[in-house]
Amino acid sequence: MSRRPNTSRRLGDVGSIPFVGSFHPKSRPSPLLSIGLVVVGALLIIGYLYHGSGGAADAFSRLEGGVSCTSELQRALPVLKKSYGDSMRKVLHVGPDACSVVSTLLKEEGTEAWGVEPYELDETDGNCRSLVYKGIVRVADIKFPLPYRSNSFSLVIVSDAVDYLSPKYLNKTLPELARVAADGVVVLSGYPGQQRAKVAELSKFGHPAKLRSSSWWIRFFVQSSLEENEVAIKKFEQAASKKSYKPACQIFHLKPLH
Repeated sequence: MSRRPNTSRRLGDVGSIPFVGSFHPKSRPSPLLSIGLVVVGALLIIGYLYHGSGGAADAFSRLEGGVSCTSELQRALPVLKKSYGDSMRKVLHVGPDACSVVSTLLKEEGTEAWGVEPYELDETDGNCRSLVYKGIVRVADIKFPLPYRSNSFSLVIVSDAVDYLSPKYLNKTLPELARVAADGVVVLSGYPGQQRAKVAELSKFGHPAKLRSSSWWIRFFVQSSLEENEVAIKKFEQAASKKSYKPACQIFHLKPLH
């Protein structure tokens, strides 16, 4: 993960800029000129990130050094669809930006989708408000039982949610997610050492993410009587290889509770 470019230092070094270097050696550049150069440089960087990523949110995330497993899920959906086949016909997404993920899933022919947003929705567009109004997306605390019957969904996908839960709540939340799944649960979790956008985290989640290793998660699954889905893991690895897909987050495949 690259650090934020120190644009003020580079652009403020007036000796490295030909135009500024052409001033009289004894004269000092105007403070307004230095400020203007810094602003222009910052705008160019933001513009580059915006253009390369396809949106302002991604640009902000990159500048802040943030890693979003929900954004990664959007990349992983074609691989998941190839891996799970008919199990993607009725999907529940649990995590931030549930409206965005659900909207993407609903565009797929023959796919029904619902979402659970674990945190308060700050600003929503018309489409998200409509999904919430229809009950397709719900705002609910996942530390408590979900408002769905057992086996309500063929597949449950979780992103950017379990990393913010302590083991005390994970012991309840993950089995609950497996309860409402008929075919399996897919969990996207950050890698240890990954950075998150600290300001956004503290304002929305209340505390930084707890990024755990794959060995920690595997031990936790065993202790919680949650079984990894070896068949799904193999299919996902094969599909990822064919599409040259390398996930930026850890992806776990669990069997449902029956």
